[in-house]
Amino acid sequence: MDLESFTITLYCLIDELLAEVAAHPLWPPVRQRGPAPTLADSEVLTMEVVGEFLGLDQDVAIYRYFRREHPDWFPQVMRIHRTTFTRQAANLWAVKERVWGLLLDRLPHDPALSMVDSVPAPVCRFGRAYTCSRFRGQAAFGRDTGSHATFYGFRFHLRASWPGVLRAVSVAPANVHDRDLVPELVDGGTGQVIGDRNYWDPKLTAAMAPAGIQLTVPFKLRASDPDPVGSKRLTQTRWRIEVVASQLVERFHLKRIWARDAWHLTSRVLRKVLSHTLCVGLCLEHGFEPLQFDRLLVA
Repeated sequence: MDLESFTITLYCLIDELLAEVAAHPLWPPVRQRGPAPTLADSEVLTMEVVGEFLGLDQDVAIYRYFRREHPDWFPQVMRIHRTTFTRQAANLWAVKERVWGLLLDRLPHDPALSMVDSVPAPVCRFGRAYTCSRFRGQAAFGRDTGSHATFYGFRFHLRASWPGVLRAVSVAPANVHDRDLVPELVDGGTGQVIGDRNYWDPKLTAAMAPAGIQLTVPFKLRASDPDPVGSKRLTQTRWRIEVVASQLVERFHLKRIWARDAWHLTSRVLRKVLSHTLCVGLCLEHGFEPLQFDRLLVA
């Protein structure tokens, strides 16, 4: 499909999901007083998820792109200031979470087969870590095993169900071990959860069993692995979350933390996750592989 069809499709789906959110008896309305915004919430969310898909990870970039390229699609964006758009987008963080939850109920996936992984996200350059004022008291020093370097920031912990649908995302300081976030990531889930060797912990595996969680990971040391064939099979299955994580980093720029507080960080992470989940749904709807996002738009 072309960009216009892609945007219209996402707008219609988001508008439908927002109507379902508003009608949910257990969810209070997000906006309880004050005048209605100039730009509808469905328009703001559509601009955010389309912008993220196009690689625009800053609010000002999304705002300027739609003002410059598509003022006829969203005419009200010409009437508001950039800060108004940014504030409205950040205030909708709870709505994004609810829309994401409703979308998960619609997507075909296997909740009994999940994979966990983490993505390191520096807050600033390492040389500026001791003088950086952003997220002071929240960020921490940690080790990036991929680059074999120390960084200052957070880790985004992910759980994806087969065939690549993000089910849970948690943010923790970089010095928190991956194993410590497993109970939070699998809360409410069941079935088999596959991790890499970094998640090896017999005590954690035993603790998860009463909740119906079968934590399955390869042996901690590759050289002394008692079942190398089984570990290879787990690695081949677990590659799917590696693809999901790489998409979040490369296309959605998960490692670029432009926010200066937890409120804006939460909103921006949720819009990346929502955009990714919507794209998985569109791929499945058009008969593509669930993570073949490049096939969604044609030149």
